[in-house]
Amino acid sequence: MYYPQGHAMTSPGVSHFHGLSAPPPGFFGTVPGYEGTVGGSGGGYLPPPIPMQPITPPQPNQELPNWNIPVLSEDEARKAFKEYVSDKCCYSSGPAEEGVITNIEAFNTYRYRLETFTESRSTEWCYEPFTGQQVDAYMQPAPGPWVISVQPPLMFEDTTKVVKVPYTSSVKDCHDCQGKGNQPCKKCSGAGNVRRECCSDCKGNGVKQCDVCKGKRQLLVYINLKVQWTNNKDDFVGEQSGGLELAKLSKVSGKELFKDAQYMVYPLMGFPDPNVNQASDRLIKEHWTKFSQAGRILQQRHTVDLIPVTRVIYKWKEACHTYFVYGNENKVSTNDYPATCCCTII
Repeated sequence: MYYPQGHAMTSPGVSHFHGLSAPPPGFFGTVPGYEGTVGGSGGGYLPPPIPMQPITPPQPNQELPNWNIPVLSEDEARKAFKEYVSDKCCYSSGPAEEGVITNIEAFNTYRYRLETFTESRSTEWCYEPFTGQQVDAYMQPAPGPWVISVQPPLMFEDTTKVVKVPYTSSVKDCHDCQGKGNQPCKKCSGAGNVRRECCSDCKGNGVKQCDVCKGKRQLLVYINLKVQWTNNKDDFVGEQSGGLELAKLSKVSGKELFKDAQYMVYPLMGFPDPNVNQASDRLIKEHWTKFSQAGRILQQRHTVDLIPVTRVIYKWKEACHTYFVYGNENKVSTNDYPATCCCTII
């Protein structure tokens, strides 16, 4: 296995220069082992050399807690409601201050989350002005794109690294200026003046430095390997009959009941809510189908959170109204606040 120097560097060159002419077909040539796999030459996407096969692991005995978060007290529910109303410029404080709470009911719900941390690789031709950099093409075979060792980041953190593939760097005459280092000025069409005035772009020379090679006449051409680590996440939130929109629960945290991380996690079994068990089995199968062939699965992690949801019914001016307090953050949601002046209720 080859360990390149400076493996975490960002490439100084790019393969596409906006506004500049693209290299002609065949300009880059070929590198043994990279035929048809380099972006711009019929490829770029690089599946792992040996696709993984599904593994049917034994089902362990999972001991999962089964408990509920205590219902909010009336004082806690009222405090959360007052804080919510104080942030609304067009909400009168009357209902929050004077409303009489008549009922508090808990509708705790489970959130299952599956994370699959993957690594994918792609390649592309790049070039930059040649200023004496190392040229190593054909000195020995270039290491394969999945052989090159690149230090991965911390698990479950999205990261991208770009490395120059060893033994792919060569020097070629600039395709844009044909190795001259300059080009006719476009503003004055090479005349050196515009309407009898000295051309401001080329200072009257009629030619300008080539934008591609920066006047160096030659380009260093090489292959860049792009390594991308992605944390692919999917959530399942169990239905709860309280009436709170499920979308709101994605923005709050809950009480962690279960957490497991390994190369491939096992579907949950015996969880108190059968919908969570079914979601776990379904999402693990979906992640395997979706991610095992496109790249390498490095690790999986799944968690179950219990999210507290409390429905509060209160009476104000002889009418009953409802609000919800949810998440560890005690967020509040209400669709019928009875004392607003100009804002639309959200």
